[in-house]
Amino acid sequence: MTVTYSSKVANASFFGFHRLLLRWKGSIYKLLYREFALFVLLYTFLSVVYRFFFSEHQKRLFEKLSLYCETYAEQIPVTFVLGFYVTLVVNRWWNQFVNLPWPDRLMIHISSCVKGKDEYGRLLRRTLMRYVNLTSVLIFRSVSRAVCKRFPTIEHVVEAGFMTPEERKMYENIRSPHLKYWIPVVWFCNLASKAREEGRIQDSIDLQNLLNEINGLRAWCSTLFGYDWVGVPLVYTQVVTLAVYTFFLASLIGRQFLDPTQGYQGHDLDLYIPVFTLLQFFFYAGWLKVAEQLINPFGEDDDDFEVNWVIDRSLQVSLLAVDEMHMNLPTMTKDMYWNDSDARPPYTLAAADSCIPSFLGSTTDMGSASHTLRPVALKWDPRSFGGWRSIP
Repeated sequence: MTVTYSSKVANASFFGFHRLLLRWKGSIYKLLYREFALFVLLYTFLSVVYRFFFSEHQKRLFEKLSLYCETYAEQIPVTFVLGFYVTLVVNRWWNQFVNLPWPDRLMIHISSCVKGKDEYGRLLRRTLMRYVNLTSVLIFRSVSRAVCKRFPTIEHVVEAGFMTPEERKMYENIRSPHLKYWIPVVWFCNLASKAREEGRIQDSIDLQNLLNEINGLRAWCSTLFGYDWVGVPLVYTQVVTLAVYTFFLASLIGRQFLDPTQGYQGHDLDLYIPVFTLLQFFFYAGWLKVAEQLINPFGEDDDDFEVNWVIDRSLQVSLLAVDEMHMNLPTMTKDMYWNDSDARPPYTLAAADSCIPSFLGSTTDMGSASHTLRPVALKWDPRSFGGWRSIP
């Protein structure tokens, strides 16, 4: 669902973003076209009624109401409240991304610290990594609609291979009114301690590193749970939403083109189409839509996180690292720069412009013949500044 366009903006160019404006998936047009169409229809309806159906007396009353709405609508601090709100939402959105639980650090530690190429050693490493992935699945089920649809019950988690039937019974027999995503973490720690007692983990420092890493992953999961539990205060969201929509409800009347013959200030032209009012709606309402989409990135919008992909990738990569790749090393050979003290990898012709000399400091080129050191004879002179002067 994530819309990626990094390759399209890798280099700055003339109208470099114009191609992005033509995209539909993840675009502001897709999010806003319904509200925009409704605003245009309501504006057109009021304009037609004012021009063709009101009597002269009704027109004068409508014009007074329009001037009133135009004056006081500008006092609504839309930019102020939207700016702070969107900044808050974007920061929350990014913090949730950086706290996604990735198993990479743990799988590297397990592959290097848990010894044994026999069947039991393989089982031990794969079980440890399965507990790590099970923890991620359980927390994602509680915060992501897409993952909850994929694993609506614990039975689906068992069928997917993240949990055995015996582990499911133990999991369900643990009575707790709270979310139980932490149970696989406890299993991991107990199993790691058992592996240390059996000598599969040969050093207590390695065990401590494993426990630190699993606690770090647990902290990521707790952070995601906390963001899901405690959102942006509802009152703030209500204030921002009311400010934006109240402003544009007032604009439906206040931004109407009035009869130029009445001489109202700022109403010398009758252009029929309120171009800048429509642009203002597009920008402000679009700004609000940005916050609406990012406030919960674990939904099913175009730019929400690909959490199901994270689950698939984490399971495949982690099991590969601790099983097939465990102590499976390529043969060591001398590198191609073995006898070369100045190793310089080649450049292709397309990358030739990237080959630049090393930066040696901004004062490197200041040395010249005029700055060459030479001996200078000095003579004490109490009348001169500092007490010394050079002898010609």
